[in-house]
Amino acid sequence: MEKLWYVVNTYSGHEESVKEKLLMRTESMGMQDYIYRVIVPETTEIEIKDGVKKEKKKKMFPGYVLVEMVMSDEAWYVVRNTPGVTGFIGSSGKGAKPTPLLPQEIDRILANMGMSRMDLESEMAVGDKVNIVDGPFKGMMGTVDTIDLENNRLSVLIDLFGQETPVEVELYQVNKIG
Repeated sequence: MEKLWYVVNTYSGHEESVKEKLLMRTESMGMQDYIYRVIVPETTEIEIKDGVKKEKKKKMFPGYVLVEMVMSDEAWYVVRNTPGVTGFIGSSGKGAKPTPLLPQEIDRILANMGMSRMDLESEMAVGDKVNIVDGPFKGMMGTVDTIDLENNRLSVLIDLFGQETPVEVELYQVNKIG
């Protein structure tokens, strides 16, 4: 069973309280091995009002919370029955388990927040084989040459016209092979 990202629908304006309740339920019900991260996707916008700069947090998807979890019957039950949760996105209902987000989808959302799906320090290493899934080098495979932890970027060596060439890619643009 692998941990994947799911989209949970909530009452609009209740995203933060759902996040807190879900984290408390995860703790109290001993589900830490099934439910990992709960995120309310937000971006920071700079607003200038009366000549004063203000940073304002804005929800990217009002009414939705992202949950990184292993989809088991117990974890599914805990999330579904958290106060404020109205259901999962990608579930047909009638007891059907929801569809997880694709790695590229969650990577883009997390990258906008300065976060990453992968823990670069423990999940990616120089020499790892990767498949480029987005950008101008989409469909090419390569080897990780360097890792920029601060910016969630990788230098990947790919074969371009018979020449090993380093290309810079964002973390969300690659999937690790194996």
